[in-house]
Amino acid sequence: MISPGKNISTIPAKGWAVYDPVGSFSLFEFERRSLKDNDVLIRIYFCGICHTDIHEAQNDWNVAKYPMVPGHEITGIVEQVGSDVKRFQIGDPVGVGCLVDSCRTCLPCQKNLEQHCTAGATYAYNGIEMDQKTPTYGGYSNLIVVTEHFVCLIPKNLPLDGAAPLLCAGTTTYSALRRYNVIKDTQIGIIGLGGLGHIALKLAVAMGAHVTVIALSESQRNDAIRLGAKGFIVSNDQETLNKAEGTLNFIIDTVPVSHNVSALLQLLAFEGVFCMIGLSSKPIEIAPIDFVMKRLKIWGSLISGMREMQEMLNFCSQHEITCDIELIEATPIMIKTAFERILKGDVKYRFVLDMKNAFK
Repeated sequence: MISPGKNISTIPAKGWAVYDPVGSFSLFEFERRSLKDNDVLIRIYFCGICHTDIHEAQNDWNVAKYPMVPGHEITGIVEQVGSDVKRFQIGDPVGVGCLVDSCRTCLPCQKNLEQHCTAGATYAYNGIEMDQKTPTYGGYSNLIVVTEHFVCLIPKNLPLDGAAPLLCAGTTTYSALRRYNVIKDTQIGIIGLGGLGHIALKLAVAMGAHVTVIALSESQRNDAIRLGAKGFIVSNDQETLNKAEGTLNFIIDTVPVSHNVSALLQLLAFEGVFCMIGLSSKPIEIAPIDFVMKRLKIWGSLISGMREMQEMLNFCSQHEITCDIELIEATPIMIKTAFERILKGDVKYRFVLDMKNAFK
Protein backbone atom coordinates (compact mmCIF):
# COMPACT_ATOMS: atom_id res chain seq x y z
CA MET A 1 0.00 0.00 0.00
CA ILE A 2 1.16 3.53 -0.81
CA SER A 3 1.53 5.54 2.39
CA PRO A 4 -1.09 8.34 2.59
CA GLY A 5 0.43 11.78 2.43
CA LYS A 6 3.79 10.56 1.17
CA ASN A 7 5.23 13.13 -1.22
CA ILE A 8 6.33 11.22 -4.29
CA SER A 9 6.41 12.42 -7.86
CA THR A 10 5.34 9.09 -9.35
CA ILE A 11 4.08 5.70 -8.17
CA PRO A 12 5.90 2.52 -9.28
CA ALA A 13 3.63 0.06 -11.09
CA LYS A 14 3.88 -3.30 -12.82
CA GLY A 15 1.96 -4.64 -15.77
CA TRP A 16 1.88 -7.25 -18.51
CA ALA A 17 2.79 -5.56 -21.80
CA VAL A 18 3.22 -6.38 -25.46
CA TYR A 19 5.98 -4.68 -27.40
CA ASP A 20 4.92 -5.42 -30.99
CA PRO A 21 1.90 -6.87 -32.84
CA VAL A 22 3.13 -10.47 -32.74
CA GLY A 23 4.96 -10.51 -29.43
CA SER A 24 4.11 -12.26 -26.19
CA PHE A 25 3.27 -10.53 -22.95
CA SER A 26 6.10 -9.83 -20.54
CA LEU A 27 6.70 -7.85 -17.37
CA PHE A 28 6.72 -4.08 -17.79
CA GLU A 29 7.69 -1.80 -14.92
CA PHE A 30 6.49 1.77 -15.29
CA GLU A 31 5.31 4.80 -13.33
CA ARG A 32 1.81 5.98 -12.56
CA ARG A 33 1.41 9.67 -11.81
CA SER A 34 1.28 10.77 -8.20
CA LEU A 35 -2.14 11.65 -6.83
CA LYS A 36 -3.57 15.02 -7.72
CA ASP A 37 -6.26 16.56 -5.54
CA ASN A 38 -9.10 14.88 -7.48
CA ASP A 39 -7.39 11.55 -8.11
CA VAL A 40 -8.12 8.07 -6.82
CA LEU A 41 -5.48 5.36 -6.45
CA ILE A 42 -6.98 1.93 -7.09
CA ARG A 43 -5.43 -1.44 -6.27
CA ILE A 44 -6.53 -3.60 -9.20
CA TYR A 45 -8.14 -6.91 -8.27
CA PHE A 46 -9.65 -8.01 -11.58
CA CYS A 47 -9.55 -7.03 -15.25
CA GLY A 48 -11.73 -8.41 -18.02
CA ILE A 49 -10.30 -9.31 -21.42
CA CYS A 50 -12.22 -7.49 -24.16
CA HIS A 51 -11.95 -8.39 -27.86
CA THR A 52 -10.73 -4.81 -28.29
CA ASP A 53 -7.63 -5.78 -26.28
CA ILE A 54 -6.77 -8.24 -29.05
CA HIS A 55 -7.43 -5.73 -31.84
CA GLU A 56 -5.24 -3.17 -30.08
CA ALA A 57 -2.42 -5.51 -29.08
CA GLN A 58 -2.20 -6.91 -32.62
CA ASN A 59 -2.48 -3.43 -34.17
CA ASP A 60 -5.53 -4.38 -36.23
CA TRP A 61 -6.59 -0.71 -36.38
CA ASN A 62 -3.08 0.64 -37.07
CA VAL A 63 -3.07 2.91 -34.01
CA ALA A 64 -1.05 0.83 -31.55
CA LYS A 65 1.53 2.44 -29.29
CA TYR A 66 4.06 0.09 -27.71
CA PRO A 67 4.80 -0.99 -25.08
CA MET A 68 1.10 -1.55 -24.47
CA VAL A 69 -0.59 -2.69 -21.25
CA PRO A 70 -4.17 -3.52 -22.28
CA GLY A 71 -7.26 -3.70 -20.10
CA HIS A 72 -10.29 -1.43 -19.69
CA GLU A 73 -12.61 -3.59 -17.58
CA ILE A 74 -11.02 -2.84 -14.23
CA THR A 75 -12.31 -3.46 -10.72
CA GLY A 76 -10.50 -3.04 -7.45
CA ILE A 77 -10.37 -1.28 -4.12
CA VAL A 78 -9.62 2.37 -3.40
CA GLU A 79 -6.25 2.57 -1.71
CA GLN A 80 -5.75 6.32 -1.54
CA VAL A 81 -7.68 9.48 -2.44
CA GLY A 82 -6.69 13.05 -3.22
CA SER A 83 -7.58 15.88 -0.87
CA ASP A 84 -10.59 17.05 -2.92
CA VAL A 85 -12.16 13.66 -3.64
CA LYS A 86 -15.77 13.61 -2.40
CA ARG A 87 -17.37 10.42 -3.76
CA PHE A 88 -14.93 7.75 -2.63
CA GLN A 89 -13.22 6.58 0.52
CA ILE A 90 -10.34 4.19 1.13
CA GLY A 91 -11.67 0.65 0.92
CA ASP A 92 -14.51 1.35 -1.53
CA PRO A 93 -15.06 -1.20 -4.33
CA VAL A 94 -14.73 0.68 -7.62
CA GLY A 95 -14.43 0.24 -11.35
CA VAL A 96 -12.72 1.94 -14.29
CA GLY A 97 -13.80 1.43 -17.88
CA CYS A 98 -12.57 2.62 -21.25
CA LEU A 99 -12.34 6.30 -20.33
CA VAL A 100 -9.99 7.93 -17.85
CA ASP A 101 -10.32 11.59 -18.83
CA SER A 102 -11.87 14.12 -21.21
CA CYS A 103 -11.98 17.90 -21.53
CA ARG A 104 -15.34 18.05 -19.67
CA THR A 105 -16.18 21.41 -21.32
CA CYS A 106 -17.20 20.56 -24.90
CA LEU A 107 -20.83 19.94 -25.89
CA PRO A 108 -20.67 16.11 -25.73
CA CYS A 109 -18.99 16.26 -22.32
CA GLN A 110 -21.64 18.68 -21.07
CA LYS A 111 -24.26 16.16 -22.24
CA ASN A 112 -22.54 13.42 -20.20
CA LEU A 113 -21.23 11.79 -23.38
CA GLU A 114 -17.55 12.01 -22.52
CA GLN A 115 -16.74 9.19 -24.93
CA HIS A 116 -17.45 11.65 -27.77
CA CYS A 117 -15.29 14.46 -26.35
CA THR A 118 -14.35 16.76 -29.23
CA ALA A 119 -10.91 17.32 -27.71
CA GLY A 120 -10.35 13.58 -27.77
CA ALA A 121 -11.23 11.48 -24.74
CA THR A 122 -8.36 9.77 -22.93
CA TYR A 123 -8.64 6.00 -23.05
CA ALA A 124 -7.49 3.65 -20.31
CA TYR A 125 -4.67 2.31 -22.47
CA ASN A 126 -3.00 2.98 -25.81
CA GLY A 127 -3.91 6.61 -25.28
CA ILE A 128 -2.40 9.89 -24.20
CA GLU A 129 -3.28 11.84 -21.06
CA MET A 130 -4.80 15.29 -21.48
CA ASP A 131 -1.31 16.74 -21.02
CA GLN A 132 -0.73 15.35 -24.55
CA LYS A 133 2.49 13.61 -23.58
CA THR A 134 1.89 10.94 -20.93
CA PRO A 135 0.94 7.49 -22.29
CA THR A 136 -1.85 5.52 -20.63
CA TYR A 137 -1.49 1.92 -19.47
CA GLY A 138 -4.44 -0.31 -18.70
CA GLY A 139 -5.69 -2.85 -16.23
CA TYR A 140 -3.35 -5.78 -16.85
CA SER A 141 -1.44 -4.16 -14.00
CA ASN A 142 -1.37 -3.89 -10.23
CA LEU A 143 -2.63 -0.34 -9.71
CA ILE A 144 -4.01 2.67 -11.52
CA VAL A 145 -4.50 6.37 -10.79
CA VAL A 146 -7.65 7.95 -12.23
CA THR A 147 -9.40 11.25 -11.71
CA GLU A 148 -12.53 10.86 -9.56
CA HIS A 149 -14.97 11.73 -12.36
CA PHE A 150 -13.98 8.61 -14.30
CA VAL A 151 -14.32 6.14 -11.44
CA CYS A 152 -17.56 4.28 -10.69
CA LEU A 153 -18.72 2.80 -7.40
CA ILE A 154 -19.37 -0.93 -7.63
CA PRO A 155 -22.51 -1.80 -5.63
CA LYS A 156 -21.72 -4.06 -2.70
CA ASN A 157 -23.88 -6.95 -3.96
CA LEU A 158 -21.93 -7.27 -7.22
CA PRO A 159 -18.80 -9.47 -7.03
CA LEU A 160 -15.77 -7.64 -8.38
CA ASP A 161 -14.79 -10.44 -10.78
CA GLY A 162 -18.21 -10.79 -12.41
CA ALA A 163 -18.66 -7.02 -12.44
CA ALA A 164 -15.40 -6.28 -14.27
CA PRO A 165 -16.75 -6.83 -17.83
CA LEU A 166 -19.70 -4.59 -17.05
CA LEU A 167 -17.29 -1.64 -17.32
CA CYS A 168 -17.09 -2.14 -21.10
CA ALA A 169 -19.40 -4.91 -22.35
CA GLY A 170 -22.11 -3.98 -19.87
CA THR A 171 -22.11 -0.24 -20.39
CA THR A 172 -21.79 -0.56 -24.19
CA THR A 173 -24.90 -2.71 -24.48
CA TYR A 174 -26.85 -0.85 -21.78
CA SER A 175 -26.29 2.48 -23.53
CA ALA A 176 -27.57 1.13 -26.85
CA LEU A 177 -30.66 -0.35 -25.20
CA ARG A 178 -31.42 2.88 -23.34
CA ARG A 179 -30.91 4.99 -26.45
CA TYR A 180 -33.63 2.99 -28.20
CA ASN A 181 -35.77 3.19 -25.06
CA VAL A 182 -36.27 -0.55 -24.77
CA ILE A 183 -39.30 -1.28 -22.60
CA LYS A 184 -41.59 -4.20 -21.82
CA ASP A 185 -42.33 -6.35 -24.89
CA THR A 186 -40.03 -4.43 -27.25
CA GLN A 187 -39.12 -6.89 -29.99
CA ILE A 188 -35.35 -6.87 -30.24
CA GLY A 189 -32.68 -9.04 -31.80
CA ILE A 190 -29.15 -9.57 -30.53
CA ILE A 191 -26.56 -10.74 -33.04
CA GLY A 192 -23.87 -12.79 -31.35
CA LEU A 193 -23.84 -14.56 -28.00
CA GLY A 194 -20.35 -13.74 -26.80
CA GLY A 195 -19.01 -11.30 -24.25
CA LEU A 196 -21.18 -8.41 -25.44
CA GLY A 197 -24.12 -10.49 -26.62
CA HIS A 198 -24.73 -12.45 -23.45
CA ILE A 199 -24.78 -9.35 -21.25
CA ALA A 200 -26.97 -7.50 -23.78
CA LEU A 201 -29.39 -10.41 -23.48
CA LYS A 202 -29.43 -10.28 -19.68
CA LEU A 203 -29.96 -6.51 -19.65
CA ALA A 204 -32.69 -6.56 -22.31
CA VAL A 205 -34.58 -9.33 -20.51
CA ALA A 206 -34.39 -7.34 -17.26
CA MET A 207 -35.92 -4.38 -19.13
CA GLY A 208 -38.82 -6.60 -20.16
CA ALA A 209 -37.95 -6.97 -23.84
CA HIS A 210 -38.86 -9.95 -26.01
CA VAL A 211 -35.42 -11.01 -27.25
CA THR A 212 -34.40 -13.11 -30.23
CA VAL A 213 -30.76 -14.19 -30.39
CA ILE A 214 -29.18 -14.50 -33.84
CA ALA A 215 -26.07 -16.68 -33.67
CA LEU A 216 -23.77 -18.71 -35.90
CA SER A 217 -24.54 -22.14 -34.52
CA GLU A 218 -27.51 -24.18 -33.33
CA SER A 219 -25.27 -25.25 -30.43
CA GLN A 220 -25.85 -21.83 -28.81
CA ARG A 221 -29.63 -22.20 -28.64
CA ASN A 222 -29.80 -23.76 -25.17
CA ASP A 223 -27.59 -21.08 -23.63
CA ALA A 224 -29.62 -18.33 -25.28
CA ILE A 225 -32.87 -19.74 -23.88
CA ARG A 226 -31.26 -20.26 -20.45
CA LEU A 227 -30.26 -16.60 -20.37
CA GLY A 228 -33.78 -15.47 -21.21
CA ALA A 229 -34.16 -15.36 -25.00
CA LYS A 230 -37.64 -16.09 -26.37
CA GLY A 231 -36.44 -16.75 -29.90
CA PHE A 232 -33.33 -18.11 -31.60
CA ILE A 233 -32.17 -17.91 -35.23
CA VAL A 234 -29.11 -19.43 -36.86
CA SER A 235 -27.75 -16.61 -39.00
CA ASN A 236 -27.11 -18.72 -42.11
CA ASP A 237 -30.50 -20.49 -42.02
CA GLN A 238 -32.27 -18.61 -44.81
CA GLU A 239 -35.58 -20.40 -44.30
CA THR A 240 -35.77 -19.30 -40.66
CA LEU A 241 -34.65 -15.78 -41.58
CA ASN A 242 -37.45 -15.56 -44.12
CA LYS A 243 -40.04 -16.69 -41.56
CA ALA A 244 -38.84 -14.03 -39.11
CA GLU A 245 -38.79 -11.23 -41.70
CA GLY A 246 -40.07 -7.92 -40.33
CA THR A 247 -40.57 -9.16 -36.77
CA LEU A 248 -37.98 -7.06 -34.92
CA ASN A 249 -37.98 -3.36 -34.04
CA PHE A 250 -34.38 -3.09 -32.88
CA ILE A 251 -31.27 -5.17 -33.54
CA ILE A 252 -27.96 -4.88 -31.69
CA ASP A 253 -25.01 -6.31 -33.61
CA THR A 254 -22.32 -7.32 -31.10
CA VAL A 255 -20.07 -9.28 -33.48
CA PRO A 256 -16.49 -7.88 -33.58
CA VAL A 257 -15.50 -9.51 -36.88
CA SER A 258 -16.63 -9.00 -40.47
CA HIS A 259 -19.93 -10.73 -41.36
CA ASN A 260 -22.93 -10.43 -43.66
CA VAL A 261 -25.06 -7.60 -42.27
CA SER A 262 -27.32 -7.19 -45.31
CA ALA A 263 -28.87 -10.63 -44.85
CA LEU A 264 -29.99 -9.71 -41.33
CA LEU A 265 -31.63 -6.37 -42.12
CA GLN A 266 -34.67 -8.24 -43.45
CA LEU A 267 -35.53 -9.11 -39.84
CA LEU A 268 -36.38 -5.48 -39.09
CA ALA A 269 -39.89 -4.08 -39.29
CA PHE A 270 -40.76 -0.76 -40.95
CA GLU A 271 -38.59 2.02 -39.50
CA GLY A 272 -36.60 -0.48 -37.48
CA VAL A 273 -33.16 0.32 -36.11
CA PHE A 274 -29.94 -1.65 -36.63
CA CYS A 275 -27.31 -0.70 -34.03
CA MET A 276 -23.67 -1.71 -34.42
CA ILE A 277 -21.52 -1.98 -31.30
CA GLY A 278 -19.10 -4.74 -32.32
CA LEU A 279 -15.98 -3.23 -33.86
CA SER A 280 -14.66 -5.20 -36.82
CA SER A 281 -11.31 -4.18 -38.27
CA LYS A 282 -12.75 -4.58 -41.79
CA PRO A 283 -15.46 -2.62 -43.66
CA ILE A 284 -18.99 -3.95 -44.01
CA GLU A 285 -21.05 -3.89 -47.20
CA ILE A 286 -24.70 -2.83 -47.19
CA ALA A 287 -26.69 -2.17 -50.36
CA PRO A 288 -28.89 0.97 -50.14
CA ILE A 289 -31.98 -1.02 -51.08
CA ASP A 290 -31.51 -3.08 -47.91
CA PHE A 291 -32.48 -0.13 -45.71
CA VAL A 292 -34.17 2.38 -48.01
CA MET A 293 -37.30 0.34 -48.74
CA LYS A 294 -38.39 0.12 -45.08
CA ARG A 295 -36.91 3.43 -43.86
CA LEU A 296 -34.49 1.58 -41.63
CA LYS A 297 -32.03 3.45 -39.46
CA ILE A 298 -28.44 2.33 -38.94
CA TRP A 299 -26.79 3.46 -35.73
CA GLY A 300 -23.42 3.16 -34.15
CA SER A 301 -23.02 3.22 -30.38
CA LEU A 302 -19.77 3.68 -28.47
CA ILE A 303 -19.50 2.57 -24.83
CA SER A 304 -21.24 5.23 -22.66
CA GLY A 305 -20.63 8.34 -20.66
CA MET A 306 -19.82 8.17 -16.97
CA ARG A 307 -23.28 9.03 -15.64
CA GLU A 308 -24.80 6.24 -17.71
CA MET A 309 -22.10 3.81 -16.61
CA GLN A 310 -22.98 4.34 -12.96
CA GLU A 311 -26.67 4.04 -13.86
CA MET A 312 -25.89 0.72 -15.55
CA LEU A 313 -24.09 -0.59 -12.47
CA ASN A 314 -27.00 0.42 -10.27
CA PHE A 315 -29.42 -1.31 -12.66
CA CYS A 316 -27.30 -4.46 -12.56
CA SER A 317 -27.28 -4.29 -8.77
CA GLN A 318 -31.06 -3.97 -8.68
CA HIS A 319 -31.51 -6.98 -11.00
CA GLU A 320 -28.48 -8.92 -9.70
CA ILE A 321 -26.84 -9.04 -13.11
CA THR A 322 -23.18 -9.88 -13.62
CA CYS A 323 -21.27 -11.36 -16.53
CA ASP A 324 -20.73 -15.09 -16.95
CA ILE A 325 -16.96 -15.33 -16.66
CA GLU A 326 -14.01 -17.67 -16.71
CA LEU A 327 -11.59 -16.41 -14.06
CA ILE A 328 -7.98 -17.07 -15.01
CA GLU A 329 -4.55 -16.50 -13.53
CA ALA A 330 -2.89 -13.31 -14.76
CA THR A 331 0.24 -14.72 -16.38
CA PRO A 332 1.62 -14.13 -19.88
CA ILE A 333 0.89 -17.70 -20.97
CA MET A 334 -2.70 -17.55 -19.69
CA ILE A 335 -3.30 -14.21 -21.41
CA LYS A 336 -1.92 -15.61 -24.67
CA THR A 337 -4.14 -18.68 -24.34
CA ALA A 338 -7.17 -16.52 -23.58
CA PHE A 339 -6.56 -14.40 -26.69
CA GLU A 340 -6.34 -17.54 -28.82
CA ARG A 341 -9.53 -18.99 -27.35
CA ILE A 342 -11.43 -15.72 -27.82
CA LEU A 343 -10.51 -15.71 -31.50
CA LYS A 344 -11.92 -19.24 -31.74
CA GLY A 345 -15.09 -18.27 -29.88
CA ASP A 346 -14.13 -20.64 -27.08
CA VAL A 347 -15.21 -18.77 -23.95
CA LYS A 348 -18.43 -18.47 -21.98
CA TYR A 349 -18.56 -15.58 -21.99
CA ARG A 350 -15.76 -13.35 -20.78
CA PHE A 351 -12.26 -14.05 -19.50
CA VAL A 352 -11.36 -12.13 -16.36
CA LEU A 353 -7.80 -11.86 -15.10
CA ASP A 354 -7.20 -12.30 -11.38
CA MET A 355 -4.73 -9.47 -10.82
CA LYS A 356 -4.52 -9.63 -7.02
CA ASN A 357 -1.41 -11.81 -6.91
CA ALA A 358 -0.13 -11.31 -10.45
CA PHE A 359 3.22 -9.75 -9.59
CA LYS A 360 4.07 -11.34 -6.24
